[in-house]
Amino acid sequence: MDATERTATKYRNLRLNATANQLPELLARADANELSYLHLVELMADYELEQRTGKRIALNRRKAGFPAEKLLEGFDYRHQTTINKRQVNALLDFDFVDQRSNVIFIGPPGVGKTHLAIGIGQKAVNAGYKVLFRGALDLVEELELAEMKGELKKKISQLVKFDLMVIDELVYLPMSRQSRYNLFQLINSFYEYRSLIITTNKDFTHWGEFFHNDNVAVPIIDRIIHHSRIFMLGGESYRLKQKTDE
Repeated sequence: MDATERTATKYRNLRLNATANQLPELLARADANELSYLHLVELMADYELEQRTGKRIALNRRKAGFPAEKLLEGFDYRHQTTINKRQVNALLDFDFVDQRSNVIFIGPPGVGKTHLAIGIGQKAVNAGYKVLFRGALDLVEELELAEMKGELKKKISQLVKFDLMVIDELVYLPMSRQSRYNLFQLINSFYEYRSLIITTNKDFTHWGEFFHNDNVAVPIIDRIIHHSRIFMLGGESYRLKQKTDE
């Protein structure tokens, strides 16, 4: 075993596996560029950090559970009449996440609400935030199952570990009394503690129809819209446009 291999083994013992695996190449790069000892050490530290960051982001992307790859770069603003690229890009400093506030996209089906929500969520993951995507129906069922097992509090505690949660198509379907209660408990736990991105096809004046009770809808709405940035999406439906062009 030569000196490079012995050193690599020591790095592995220190759990610096990325640097250990790349050690010959890093040394060759340092030699080719005539780096000082300090710069060589910095190069090795930077490489290890980059690899660890990349692995953490990849893991967080898998945990996020995005249903599809929807990049913001692929969003077509030409069909939008009420939101523009500058407004969306203004969200990408993620000040709303740091400030524990919410983003809400309201509009009819097919105008790109989910695309924007996923795109922003993916950018948040790349920026180092922990993100979770859930369709509203799946989320309601998940909470209901946890409640039936007597584990609702535990489930909510797991969900609020994420910095940002995307809830897609909230209030799309009517909810039972228990579902409304479960959802309220979740939103109450997120309130001023974590951030939400919500897409919905109805403005808040119609939420009472889905919750069957304005006394339930009002406190849920109150906690969602407080510290929120609300975007009303209009324009032509992407899906309808694609269907017409076929």
